[in-house]
Amino acid sequence: MSAIALADLTKVYATGVTAVDRLTLDVADGEFVVLVGPSGCGKTTALRMVAGLEPVTSGTVSIGGQVVNDVSPRRRDLAMVFQNYALYPHLTVYDNIGFALENAGVPKAERDRRIRAAAASIGLSDLLRRKPRQLSGGQRQRVAMGRAIVRDPAVFLMDEPLSNLDAKLRVWMRAEVLRVHKSIGAATLYVTHDQVEAMTMGDRIAVLNAGVLQQYGPPQELYARPVNLFVARFIGSPEMNLYEAAFDESGALVLGSQRISLGQAPSPPVIGERGAAPGQPVIVGVRPEDLALCPVGTPGALAADVAAVERLGSEVHAYFSIDARPAGHPADGGVPSAGTVVPADEADALPGAARGGVARLDPRAAVRPGARVTLRLDPARLYFFDPATGLATGWPASQATPAPALPSAPALPSGAN
Repeated sequence: MSAIALADLTKVYATGVTAVDRLTLDVADGEFVVLVGPSGCGKTTALRMVAGLEPVTSGTVSIGGQVVNDVSPRRRDLAMVFQNYALYPHLTVYDNIGFALENAGVPKAERDRRIRAAAASIGLSDLLRRKPRQLSGGQRQRVAMGRAIVRDPAVFLMDEPLSNLDAKLRVWMRAEVLRVHKSIGAATLYVTHDQVEAMTMGDRIAVLNAGVLQQYGPPQELYARPVNLFVARFIGSPEMNLYEAAFDESGALVLGSQRISLGQAPSPPVIGERGAAPGQPVIVGVRPEDLALCPVGTPGALAADVAAVERLGSEVHAYFSIDARPAGHPADGGVPSAGTVVPADEADALPGAARGGVARLDPRAAVRPGARVTLRLDPARLYFFDPATGLATGWPASQATPAPALPSAPALPSGAN
């Protein structure tokens, strides 16, 4: 039995805006599931419907096998950790953690035992007499977690609990949240807009866009076999490079003015049952880590102009431009993101870096801005998508994991962000 089950969950506001559209997923007991997507995609609205803080327009929310659409939040056997901590500033850490227990009439001795046990599990035993203003951001977030833990709920809901922390503390708190989750064993539904957070924390990830579930599965499956352009671009850092392309008579891939021989790569299977018809438009994707510097004249190589270089110590990000058009639609600042192919007149107006991509290179790579380089494309690690629908038509031959089910309806609704 699933700890949480959402069936066709829908939220339509009085204004006519659909925030969540027929969301169906389940969270098993003890599982850590992450809802991820850009701002405004409906993930927090979905979480609030599970919590009972937002009325459901249609569909059902079930907890422990029971439909709870009409059950009050306090009777749903869940605890929620908010982005802004929601601590009582006039109460001590001890009293903040034990507030719900006191309201529930738990005897003082039992309340004390549970408060101290929860505080010990998250390293707050020495801070019980302090008030929130005397705590750091990370300590306040742990108090909020302690207040949820002490209730011993069947389900934990977390709404971007780490977004107010600095980068270094956020990394430490990710590990802390997972440690607490594993020690308690309750089902957790966690909301974030940070795909790195989602990839490192989730047993399974649900990617939402404009209220629609795009893909639901283990992190590696979403990374290796994205079902559409949105997931391909959203999952992975740096994001996948995507270009408008076609195949020529010989089966070579044509990117702008360049012809890339794929050698013995199985091109017909990777672009679907239609086969590799010459001139057939296709969107090709390549992960930044699957690009490598190589000598001029190397088969399957791409000539590119380096626009900028980021040296991160453990790796180098080389941003480059080519004359192939990027796949996507003009988004914030005119930089393309997942969607349909950019029209020629709009693509021509894009900045150079936006018309190219990024390569994730060895830290010792001798590359500099303004240089002309040759990048090796591994034919066995190319992704292909249908330009008309944005749906994946094939995954790299090197990815041997079972293919996830493709969406039955177009998975790239308008109003993407």
